[in-house]
Amino acid sequence: MDVNQYMQQLGQQARASATAMARASTDNKNKALIAIASDIEQQREALHQANAADLDNGKTKGLDDAPLDRLELTDARIDTMIEGLHQVASLADPVGEITDLSRRPSGIQVGKMRVPLGVIGIIYESRPNVTIEAASLCLKSGNATILRGGSEAIASNRMLAGCIRNGLAATGLPVDAVQVVETTDRAAVGQLITMPEYVDVIMPRGGKGLIERISAEAKVTVIKHLDGICHVFIDEHADSAKAVNIAINAKTHRYGTCNTMETLLIHRAVANELLPELASAYGSLGVELRGCDASRAIVNDMLAATDADWDTEYLAPILSVRVVDSIDQAIEHINRHGSHHTDSIVSENYTNTQRFLMEVDSSSVMINASTRFADGFEYGLGAEIGISTDKIHARGPVGLDGLTSQKYVVLGNGEVRK
Repeated sequence: MDVNQYMQQLGQQARASATAMARASTDNKNKALIAIASDIEQQREALHQANAADLDNGKTKGLDDAPLDRLELTDARIDTMIEGLHQVASLADPVGEITDLSRRPSGIQVGKMRVPLGVIGIIYESRPNVTIEAASLCLKSGNATILRGGSEAIASNRMLAGCIRNGLAATGLPVDAVQVVETTDRAAVGQLITMPEYVDVIMPRGGKGLIERISAEAKVTVIKHLDGICHVFIDEHADSAKAVNIAINAKTHRYGTCNTMETLLIHRAVANELLPELASAYGSLGVELRGCDASRAIVNDMLAATDADWDTEYLAPILSVRVVDSIDQAIEHINRHGSHHTDSIVSENYTNTQRFLMEVDSSSVMINASTRFADGFEYGLGAEIGISTDKIHARGPVGLDGLTSQKYVVLGNGEVRK
């Protein structure tokens, strides 16, 4: 079938399924999630075989260690997928919730009800576990979804798609509520993002190039973030032990994630005390430091940072370092060079921490915690479908609430307007 015709068919099926999903009961949605988890367990060996084929193809195509690691489905990662499905099933269902109900002088009651977005298109790269994360959240929030994973994970995603269909069929929900795009043709992406008659929202998960392309070409609303240029600011009132632990964890826990710290800001008053200790720890872990003049005066073997470094998401063992004279300078730097993703202050000063919370313009702002906590699972959302740095609708990790909208509802008893 022609790619355009194929994508139109997926869109039509998704739109029809969205209507059924919007009225699905919480019990049925939860049963479907548990059934999917059970089928993944039963298909574990076949899933390993499909994933091995993807890994072999990836090696043949010259993928390096980082994307191969993201692609691999270990037993631990399969266990995490299964656990995630159970966790999403245990979460409260937001659909149908009515809030802010108030009686007006006319006698009517006005409130807001949470409703599904409809059809969500999700485009992502490498990690096949995203297939299950996205499907579970879309199902629980009453949406239909079209999933377009990376071509490198096509065999794994086909297997997972079969598990999802089996779970849906077993509980009487429409099997087309979750559809995984079967073709690796790149034209499928272009078609998916230009079908507003069938798709309500697009959520891209991947590299900056992918997200920029989708943002530029889409005719459907896009929920996105481009970069994860995250900061930790060590204030002059920081607890030294907390500062060192947070700064090390925020950078070295994992290098290739969007919530990894890329720039360390440190107050001049504590830089002489803490920078040498931090530089030694980073050095032992193989992290390259690129600093401002003041930083290099304290740590002599630090490389010189360029203007471009302050605006770079490294996704690698590289960290830019700047000494600042005040919290004002730290906040100004973050709002100017950051990507509005996640930023943290380490401080015992209440006034400074509250200023940081109020004035830093990011989707997650933290006090005395590692930026690595900016994650749907860590936030208690069960899982996340992505991070949004947009300011309309969802912002930050997008969980169940982020996959719903609100509409006004009016409850009356025969009132007419006079």
